[in-house]
Amino acid sequence: MYCTRNITDSIVWVGGSDRRLALFENLFPIPRGVAYNAYLILDEKTCLMDTVDASIRQQFIENVLAALDGRTLDYLVVNHMEPDHCANIEELALRFPDMKIVGNAKTISFIQQFYDLDLSDRTITVTEKDTLSLGRHELHFVFAPMVHWPEVMMSYEASEKILFSADAFGSFGAHNGTLFDDEVELDSEWMSDARRYYTNIVGKYGPQVQMALKKAAALDIALIAPLHGIVWRRKMTEILEKYQLWSTYTPEETGVLVLYGSMYGNTENAANVLAAMLADCGIHKIAVYDVSNTHVSQLIAESFRYSHIVLAAPTYNNEIYPAMYNYLHDLKSLNLQKRSFALIENGTWGPLSGKAMREFLQGIKGMTILEPSVTIRSALKEESRAQLAVLADAIAASLHS
Repeated sequence: MYCTRNITDSIVWVGGSDRRLALFENLFPIPRGVAYNAYLILDEKTCLMDTVDASIRQQFIENVLAALDGRTLDYLVVNHMEPDHCANIEELALRFPDMKIVGNAKTISFIQQFYDLDLSDRTITVTEKDTLSLGRHELHFVFAPMVHWPEVMMSYEASEKILFSADAFGSFGAHNGTLFDDEVELDSEWMSDARRYYTNIVGKYGPQVQMALKKAAALDIALIAPLHGIVWRRKMTEILEKYQLWSTYTPEETGVLVLYGSMYGNTENAANVLAAMLADCGIHKIAVYDVSNTHVSQLIAESFRYSHIVLAAPTYNNEIYPAMYNYLHDLKSLNLQKRSFALIENGTWGPLSGKAMREFLQGIKGMTILEPSVTIRSALKEESRAQLAVLADAIAASLHS
């Protein structure tokens, strides 16, 4: 049975949610599931804005058919060709033989890579100068390459001032009947998933996001309709402010993120002692995570959030502890910049992880390494505890500078 909601009197949400999927992109845990959004514009011509993942195909098709109420589908606009949004192009093309597929040149090329479809006379290739009139509604196309695929575009509907934003402004999390930002508890329910989604999916492409934000700023936007997560209509300022911070790699919090790896508890003890010392220094925005027990996507999200990051790791095969190395690899791949780091190494006979972490960080733009680095030999002793106290003072001084 269909399940739709009206975005406006003439635009219908026809997406759905998947709570059975454990890993988004087979990588990222999604304990709250994920929503796939698609929108149908009803005018003199009908126009569907994107499709959804194959996992909810039946629900999606029922929604589209119910919203059309016997009408045909005239246009399908493809803003993003990733399979969680393009999986039903062929299904719709077969159901609606007169439907035109609208996209840019890269979009059309990608469709031909994914599908064995005869697209002769079935596509409309658009540029940023083009518009598509549906009657009262008119679509303008805003290209947003590498946010986060090269073909990505956003579509702006002028009469109702709606930005169909592709993957921008999206989030992990399934809908619980609620669809709009003013129907949910934004901070407690959605913002952490929006942060984790942005930082891990889009985070590498900050300059490209900045370009897209500048284009969006030139539009009169009353509502943002992304392909994942909630629809923004009352609290757009909040997500726009977050995107400004995230895309310029500006910390949200002036505080300390302590990340540790520990095989037998000794490095964990050092991390906890340092966190207590920082609290004694008057620092109260502190988060502590075990890199072995926390998914790396959460560690990345927190790294985008905090200004100062402490890395505490034992030496493993004369290298960085594997879980910490995995985090650092993702950190570099996702282009995080402009953070201050402090280093704690441990090793019984050859503590080398500090040197290896330092070399890794020195290859990343805009990173500062605070001194002193702390060396622990097996377990924390008075000498190494004294080093931690000096490091805590250095972190506190940096925070207050």
